[in-house]
Amino acid sequence: MRIINCIIVDDEPQARKMMEAFVSQLSGWKIVKVCSNAIEAFEALQSNKIDVIFLDIKMPILTGIDFLKSLKNPPLVIFTTAYNKYAMDGYELNVVDYLLKPISMHRLLQAAEKVTERLATRTEIDTQKPLDVTYIFVKHENKLVKINFDDILYIEGMQNFVRIHTAAKAYLVTNTMKGIEELLPHTFMRVHKSFIVGINAVTSVFGNTIEVGATQIPIGSNYKDEFMGRIAR
Repeated sequence: MRIINCIIVDDEPQARKMMEAFVSQLSGWKIVKVCSNAIEAFEALQSNKIDVIFLDIKMPILTGIDFLKSLKNPPLVIFTTAYNKYAMDGYELNVVDYLLKPISMHRLLQAAEKVTERLATRTEIDTQKPLDVTYIFVKHENKLVKINFDDILYIEGMQNFVRIHTAAKAYLVTNTMKGIEELLPHTFMRVHKSFIVGINAVTSVFGNTIEVGATQIPIGSNYKDEFMGRIAR
């Protein structure tokens, strides 16, 4: 089993201890260093191969956001913060997850699973999908059809198929939700075991329901915190 090397960066001693205790329970994870500021984190990155940073945002000397922006080739990042107002920054910086304090073990496990999936596919995706790609080709009715990401409203899972909904048409494609999710840019988000939505296509949110135009899509309990963090302003 591959060892996932991580560092914890937080200026609050109690928050560092709690995160260290939680991460220590993750099988296959190794805490390389626990840092109290971004300077210590930078030194750790220079001398170790790090896969993941648990990064607090509001810190002295250099904020977590500014620190992440300063890194040329950053490892995967999970933001840990008491403030949801920074969710859009995390969204734009393509962090793996955004954990609001006080952090529960349940949410940490969800974030750890996302890290595992991202690490397993990162090399393949980076090689096959250029950063400026704006479309996807899918097999539909015995031909390859080009669909622009901007045209996709939401995607519905149907066992071994997914239905890609655009304003003009719906495309039934042989793929899994996980498989199609890996091909999408960060402007899309899984909000339910059976639904992925285009963030830009969301018109309203109420209770546990997202509206995309006239369509109502449920928000799964395991996805709600991250989704609400994403759209928080």
